[in-house]
This record gives sequence, structure tokens and C-alpha cells, in this order.
Amino acid sequence: MKDEGELVKRIEEIKKQIDTIINDMSVPKNVRSAVIDAKNSLNAPGDYTIRVSNAIYNIDSISNDINLQPQARTVIWNILSQLESIKED
Repeated sequence: MKDEGELVKRIEEIKKQIDTIINDMSVPKNVRSAVIDAKNSLNAPGDYTIRVSNAIYNIDSISNDINLQPQARTVIWNILSQLESIKED
């Protein structure tokens, strides 16, 4: 990662998107639970690559849930894409 300030800013933006999923009552509970776990991983202390990897693991596990609404699925995929781009940096 080039700049730690930029990293923090990107993670904060991802957490805002995660909050939209958490607060959407049309999203199944198992999906909200996995997204909450991902947010907790991002908030945990430690190396950002481990935190981001854990968040990716949590969100990837529910990204193809058949009960997920299309608009929520798009947000989930967007979050995954952003997390993966952070991990690659």
C-alpha cells in the first residue's frame, strides 16, 4: 500500500457500504451476520492484509446466496472487489 492514510480512507468507505447492507432489512440474516463479521475483521487490530483477507473470506462465503436481492448482491460484489484491490496493493 502506498499510503496508510489512503488505506484507512478506503477501508472507511468499505465500512460505509457494509453498513448499508447491515441496515437493509430485506437482506437475509445469514448475509447480514457474515457482513457484520467482515466489518469486525476490518475493525480488529493487527496487520491490514490479515484483516482484509478475513473480511474477504466472510463476504465471499455469502456472495452467491440464492436469497440475496440483486441490488444487495451488487453491493456485496462491489465490496469484495474493493477489498481485493486493497489486498493486491
